[in-house]
Amino acid sequence: MKNHPRIVFYGTPAIAVASLQSLVHAGYNISAVVTAPDRMAGRGLKVQFSPVKEFALRNDLPILQPANLKDPDFHEQLREMDPEIQVVVAFRMLPKEVWSLPRLGTFNLHASLLPQYRGAAPINWAIINGEKETGVTTFFIDEKIDTGSIIFRETLSIGPEETAGELHDKIMTAGAILVLKTVKAVESGTVSPVAQDEVADSDPGALKRAPKIQKEDCRIRWDQEAVAVYNFVRGMNPHPGAFSELTKSDGSALYLKVFRVQPELSSHSLHPGTVVCDGKTYIKIAVLNGFIHLCDVQPAGRKAMHSLDFLKGYGMHFV
Repeated sequence: MKNHPRIVFYGTPAIAVASLQSLVHAGYNISAVVTAPDRMAGRGLKVQFSPVKEFALRNDLPILQPANLKDPDFHEQLREMDPEIQVVVAFRMLPKEVWSLPRLGTFNLHASLLPQYRGAAPINWAIINGEKETGVTTFFIDEKIDTGSIIFRETLSIGPEETAGELHDKIMTAGAILVLKTVKAVESGTVSPVAQDEVADSDPGALKRAPKIQKEDCRIRWDQEAVAVYNFVRGMNPHPGAFSELTKSDGSALYLKVFRVQPELSSHSLHPGTVVCDGKTYIKIAVLNGFIHLCDVQPAGRKAMHSLDFLKGYGMHFV
């Protein structure tokens, strides 16, 4: 470990744990792990640690949890550690005083093939847009979000039925391998970063964005074609979860999260959003060029269930 550069690792969610673990198992010197402050969660409002903090505790790694990344005391702690490399995986935007500190640089792992899908939700948007491939990218951080020079990129395929959760796990594994590869290259001085503008110039297609998904963005739009709705639902599965409000025969609305659907291409004269259901064996919703069959759903305040169990348990009748 004495021969390895001093590393400060930044990350919070589960997807970052695999990358941190790869560095620890490879024997790298983790001077500190920076993660989000603890939060209160659950009915009992118990203190909840981030997945990265839990891993750091199990492995006796020093932990920093600044509430404000611009705090001078936090900056002083970093200067005392004198990191040579900083690694960022699924964390907040760092101020220049932080990312410019290490002599070998600060790099970020992004869950797309940059410069495509810059933003907070690249995994979701790639599936929503029907992409057949995506990937992982490491790049040196600069003043803007996800715009720094690319170090490495690795391409990953997206299966026709793959969900955001399944792609998340695939990217988590591939990302951990790429982070370790990047640290080794930065350490040895063999990196040749490429400006993202150069990569974009070689791709004739327009750049696609991956903005943060808000609650209302999760609402299913039935006035689209079946494949678009199908991709939207799997792109939101399991988090944050697509939803719709179905109108029952008594005029009341039923809030329903939708996790899995199947498209049916057919001609009809129904208005998009019309519910077709026999009350026992199927429930489908009209879209522009066919229907969407609901398979796995979650009524408000209930657990997720198959649509047959939903129909059986609720005895729902729809307009």
